[in-house]
Amino acid sequence: MITTSPTEFLEAYNALAPLPDAAATARAAFLVAPSEFTLAAESARDNRYMDMNVTIDPLKALAQHSVLAQALRADCPVITFPGNPATPDAVFPNNVFATAPGRFIVGRMRHAVRQREAERADIRDFFGEVLGYDEIDLSGCDDLVAELTGSMIIDRARGVGYCGLSERCDMAGAHAMHKAFGLRLTFCFELAESEYHTNVVLTLLASRALIIAADGFRDPAVPRAIATAYGDRAIWLTPAQKRAFIANAIALSDDRVWMSATAVAALTSEQHEALAGYGFAVGAVELSEIEKAGGSLRCCVGEIY
Repeated sequence: MITTSPTEFLEAYNALAPLPDAAATARAAFLVAPSEFTLAAESARDNRYMDMNVTIDPLKALAQHSVLAQALRADCPVITFPGNPATPDAVFPNNVFATAPGRFIVGRMRHAVRQREAERADIRDFFGEVLGYDEIDLSGCDDLVAELTGSMIIDRARGVGYCGLSERCDMAGAHAMHKAFGLRLTFCFELAESEYHTNVVLTLLASRALIIAADGFRDPAVPRAIATAYGDRAIWLTPAQKRAFIANAIALSDDRVWMSATAVAALTSEQHEALAGYGFAVGAVELSEIEKAGGSLRCCVGEIY
C-alpha cells in the first residue's frame, strides 16, 4: 500500500502484523572513498546545504573518510570501494546503491554528474557475482527519479517506507522503490521547498525511535503522524540542529547511533539523555570536509541487508 494521507498511514501502520525475523539494522555496510574530492556545481542547484564558495582539502576528506570506516567497524563489517576521479564528489553511495535481503538496487539519480556513479561495474559485480544478489536497476528509467535511501527512509523491521518527494524523488520513483525494496507500506509526502533529501530531516534508529526536523516537511501533520506511529519516541530538531546534520545519522547496531562531530556538538543534554533512554549510545566522527558537499555521515553509508 502507498498512501499520501497521514490519517490513512496511521490506520495502515497500526494494522500491520510484525514481520517475522526481519532485521532492524544492516548486517554490513559499504562506503565509497573520496578520490580527488571536490564539489559538483550541478548538485548544488537543489542542495541548499552546499556552499560552492568554500575550499576543499581532498586529503583531509580522505583521512576523515578512513576514520569513519574504521569507527563503523565497531558495529558491523564495513567494505570501502575505491573512489573514481571521474566522479570526484561520489562519496554518498546510499543515494545510488541500496539493498534488501537478496536484492541489489541501483537508483535513478536526478543529475548527470551523479548518474555516472550508477555505472560502477565493480560495485555491481560485488553484489551480483560475489554476494549473489538479484539486481534491480532503475538507473535507465527516464520517466522517474529515485535517489534510494536519500529519499526513502525505511523501517526494515516492519517493511515500511517514508518517502519524501522533491526534485530528487517523484511519485513514480516512490512506486518503483516501494516495489524494489519489497515494502508493505510506503508513506509519501512532500518535503519543504528548501529540502532535497528525506535523510537530512528524518532518520529511524533500529526501527524503534526517530530523529526528526519538523520544518523539513511541507505539511506539519506528516512529522506528527510519523512520531505518533513510534509512540512519540522522537528527538525533535530545531532548524539550526537540522543544518548541523543531526538527522543525517544511522544506527548500524541496536545500541548505538552514529553522527558527525558537528551533529553531536549540536545535541542538547536533554537530547543525549533521550537517546540514552531509547537505548542508544552516541558515536561521533569528524566529517567537516565531507559535509561541505551537502551531506553527512548517513549519506556516506550504504547498508547491506
